Amino acid sequence: MRNTQHSADDEIKGMKIENEYEVIVLGAGAAGMTAAAVAAAEGLDVLLIEKSGFVGGTTAISGGMVWIPANSKMVQVGMADTTEQARLYLQQTVRGSFNENLRSIFLASADKAIAYLESKTSVRLKPVKIYPDYYPNLPGATTGGRVLEPVPFDGRALGEHFRQLRWPLPEFMLLGGMMIDRADVPHFRNAGRSFRSAAHVARLFARYGWERLFANRGASLYLGNALAGRLLHSLLMLKVDLRLNAAVSGLICDGETVHGVTISDGAGHKEIHAKRGVVLATGGFSHGSEMRAKYLPISAGVLSAACASNTGDGIQFGTQVGGAVWDQNSDNAFWTPVSRFIRRNGSQGIFPHTVTDRAKPGVIAVNQTGRRFTNEAVSYHEFVRAMFRAHNESPSIPSYLICDRHFLWKYGLGAVKPFSLSLAEHIQSGYLVQAQTVRALAQALGINQDNLEATVTRFNQGAREGVDYDFDRGGNEYQRYLGDADNQPNPCVAAIERPPFYSVAVYPGDLGTAAGLVTDEHARVLGGANKPIKRLYACGNDMNSIMNGDYPGPGITLGPALTFGYLAAQHIASER
Repeated sequence: MRNTQHSADDEIKGMKIENEYEVIVLGAGAAGMTAAAVAAAEGLDVLLIEKSGFVGGTTAISGGMVWIPANSKMVQVGMADTTEQARLYLQQTVRGSFNENLRSIFLASADKAIAYLESKTSVRLKPVKIYPDYYPNLPGATTGGRVLEPVPFDGRALGEHFRQLRWPLPEFMLLGGMMIDRADVPHFRNAGRSFRSAAHVARLFARYGWERLFANRGASLYLGNALAGRLLHSLLMLKVDLRLNAAVSGLICDGETVHGVTISDGAGHKEIHAKRGVVLATGGFSHGSEMRAKYLPISAGVLSAACASNTGDGIQFGTQVGGAVWDQNSDNAFWTPVSRFIRRNGSQGIFPHTVTDRAKPGVIAVNQTGRRFTNEAVSYHEFVRAMFRAHNESPSIPSYLICDRHFLWKYGLGAVKPFSLSLAEHIQSGYLVQAQTVRALAQALGINQDNLEATVTRFNQGAREGVDYDFDRGGNEYQRYLGDADNQPNPCVAAIERPPFYSVAVYPGDLGTAAGLVTDEHARVLGGANKPIKRLYACGNDMNSIMNGDYPGPGITLGPALTFGYLAAQHIASER
């Protein structure tokens, strides 16, 4: 039983914290909330501590895709898969033998983890029929079914706790607070040409207006925000104690066993003991300057699309008690090109160019010589890898996305949304550069005018034939999926020829970090001689990526996060 005695300093910012729990979890992202929910479902009393004022972490602002190979839901969309095929695919796409045992554990346990969550918590996922792996031409790849996405969630089910759920990025919402489902996007594009689409969009706006009568933003949640909302609902239903705005200063450890954590507040330090285990799930070190300098290349810079509170706390706590960090991954972060801008409220915005613009027909990326350096439709991880390679030869950071007015109107570009009636704010801020000719655009960007003009001319020549002479853009199913199926014969290629012309600068950024604590098959943190540190676990981005810094497909961070959060909690429960 937990210690129910309270002293005056137990009242921290209005919430009572017990002196002892069976399980303490640090970090309220997908991995931490999964570990807390599963432990509570197994009958343990759990405290979940979050340093920020919001639940959801990077998950809440993400696409929410969950990669679960050979999952039992694939049959719903007529797809088939086996763990052997998935293992074959990972052997082609994940470099190095490190963590091979954990990849096998993931393949054997991921579907079980999802089934458990759906039976014991509010988590609900559905298969995405068409969403190819990122290297679809390799043996073992699939075109869909391995990816699960959250079932939409009504945030009003959270009651007053809805305000504790982290908002999505403003740039991915309409009217200051309206989320839309992936399936709604074509209706918005066709609203001016189809009565059916116009009626569908009108219903969405009407629903949003109704929801705003009860909340300060739309309550119809999709993607990562729906997953975070469902996990928060699970914590509430399972009576997990949730402590926000809490500063953990370290672990309580006797040299062999972790016994709890220390919280710091204005009154001093408070020790909270954990009888069964402590789980580190603080989201990695995307915003930890010292760890970025240590583990990431200098050319990576400082920009990240991950949650701002991910500063490496959990990894640091783990190393302080003897845990080891594996830093020999192919990459120590999961890359994405990002653009930066200042919002109206004065905050810096970071826009991740993942799937919304680069592969659409009518845009190219050039470096500072005015030449293309990669296939723009490759995965965001591979795009930044190409930036790094190109930068070794000629200045490529930043690079520039180039399009014309037709592209900008139909697809948008970065933070510039499609169908924007006014571009003045983005142009005046310098985020969006506009010019009447390609040469004038090159001059405004400070890049070689002759090269950019020649690059666009050559690209347009191929585009009129539906081909990309230089990089075969649209050459595989993943690239075509991200393009526009209505653009034929190549969904990824169209000429750039209708002035004005526009550009946005993009930089290397990350969606999260891959270097983390070395763990075993139960997510226990390993210390000297690969011996588990008793009662200490890590999952999510505090745990070294089982993909060794490679990025085989959509959701390869959230899939392992849910799975090893589940495995950690199950192991803690089994140790009672």
